[in-house]
Amino acid sequence: MATIRDVAQYAGVAPSTVSYVLSGSRSISEETRTRVREAIDALGYHPHASARTLRAGRTRVIALAVPRAAGLQRSVDGRFAIDVSDAANLLGYDLLLSTSQDKAEGVRRVALSGLADAAVLMAVDMDDSRIDVVRELGFPAALIGRPTDEAALPWTDLDWEAAAALAVRSLAAAGHRALVYLGPTGNEYAARRSYALRGRSGARAAAAEVRVPVRFLETPSGISPERHTPNEAPRLVHALREALGTGRDRATALIVQHPSADHALSALTTLGLRTPEDITVLVLGSLPDDPTARRLPRVDLPVHTLATEVIRLAAQATTHPTPPPAPHLLIPPQLSGTEGLGGGGGE
Repeated sequence: MATIRDVAQYAGVAPSTVSYVLSGSRSISEETRTRVREAIDALGYHPHASARTLRAGRTRVIALAVPRAAGLQRSVDGRFAIDVSDAANLLGYDLLLSTSQDKAEGVRRVALSGLADAAVLMAVDMDDSRIDVVRELGFPAALIGRPTDEAALPWTDLDWEAAAALAVRSLAAAGHRALVYLGPTGNEYAARRSYALRGRSGARAAAAEVRVPVRFLETPSGISPERHTPNEAPRLVHALREALGTGRDRATALIVQHPSADHALSALTTLGLRTPEDITVLVLGSLPDDPTARRLPRVDLPVHTLATEVIRLAAQATTHPTPPPAPHLLIPPQLSGTEGLGGGGGE
């Protein structure tokens, strides 16, 4: 059965353009509209009418789509699930948790099941396949994450680019002469996760602006910051030893883009480096109640604000569909613990 992506490829347009032609929610040139209609006819594409009827019967349930691998423990997922659930309950909704690793098909099953009025999508990729699915099905949804097409669906997110830039500028102003940026795993970059790519982009831009060298490092694949195994620690220790350098070129500050800095601190201890005496550690996207991060300079992830806003956007979409551009809230970063920024790693 043809999908909206098949139609888009046949017509030589983006999937969102096909959605706009079908919904009439955006002005499209007659030439493009004709190509899309011809592709629909040629492929025999039929939007799922059953999904568009779901709004007629209210379940008072919002689905939270959190793709996760079996056995993977991530404190950020649990924290968001709790806060999203609380925000939903305040608006009279229950929460349905969907953890399918097949992101697009998982949300498609939820949309067609009739079990929920709307969905909240986490782990957002820059060009997330779920966006096309919910638009194709006419299923209300909102994102915790900033996609490339910001007008496609309602979304809210921390301004990761500004957060990373703020971290680099603040450390440079404190006198640090070289920095290391420890980002998420390579898998997150390969999947084009919005937070990972935007964070690294912001750090690079700020590094060029303040003229302080930043060495970019990906967390070695397979390392779980939430649960160490004996084979994981040496890999991160080796990676950090190489990135930090030695002598006059040694980096004096480390930026960790992750809710927890425990894995990085453990590796630094193995290397014989004390925080903040020998090296400053700044956490980007820490959980507000993380005891480790509370003693470090940090940009907290505003979980409560994001959860409250995304539920409001999802609930609003069930009753008041908004034509593009979709509403969104980009949250500016706030740097805490600035007294711990140090200056040159204690030298």
